[in-house]
Amino acid sequence: MTHAQTERAALCDLLDRLGPGAPTLCEGWATEDLAAHIVLRERRLDAAPGIALPFLAGYTAAVQERIKRRPFPELVGLIRNGPPRWTPYGLVPRLDDLVNTVELFVHHEDVRRAQAGWEPRVIPRDLQETFWQRLRGAARLFLRKAPVGVVLRRPDGAKTAGRMAEPAVVVTGEPSELLLFAFGRQAHARVTYEGDPAAVARLQQARLGL
Repeated sequence: MTHAQTERAALCDLLDRLGPGAPTLCEGWATEDLAAHIVLRERRLDAAPGIALPFLAGYTAAVQERIKRRPFPELVGLIRNGPPRWTPYGLVPRLDDLVNTVELFVHHEDVRRAQAGWEPRVIPRDLQETFWQRLRGAARLFLRKAPVGVVLRRPDGAKTAGRMAEPAVVVTGEPSELLLFAFGRQAHARVTYEGDPAAVARLQQARLGL
């Protein structure tokens, strides 16, 4: 199995266990909202652009609300089955792993870390390396809204610049935790901060991610 397939299966198992109405880290979303979002993203290509483009967000929200009305087991089943074969993800299998590994990991953790008593999972080293490469390529995009400079640092000392500005904060953690931080899950990412305390506080409260 690819890492995207593994994360997909684990997320679906967790959704099945928790059911609808369970909290997530996505503001205002319970598990059924998050499930509907994933179904929309993979199966409603007409509505997916509104996830990132504000002027299309109203249409996307309306479609997602309709999808959410389906029975919850049906939504989870659609996610578990993966993207339809007629979508770009289905036509180019490598695209599923390239695009969905990070997406499914983040949303899996959105559900996991919203529950009481969560602890970080042990992430395979090759997946950590995949996350680090994604961060190196996209950190400036993820952190473009940061109110201060940001440098991401792994425990082994490797660094990548997220935003060049002063004052700068150095954020240290495993690539999986840095990824969650960069996606705006600062309060639930196991990272440490070095820098001016006021700059750190501003960064911790900032809206990051896409």
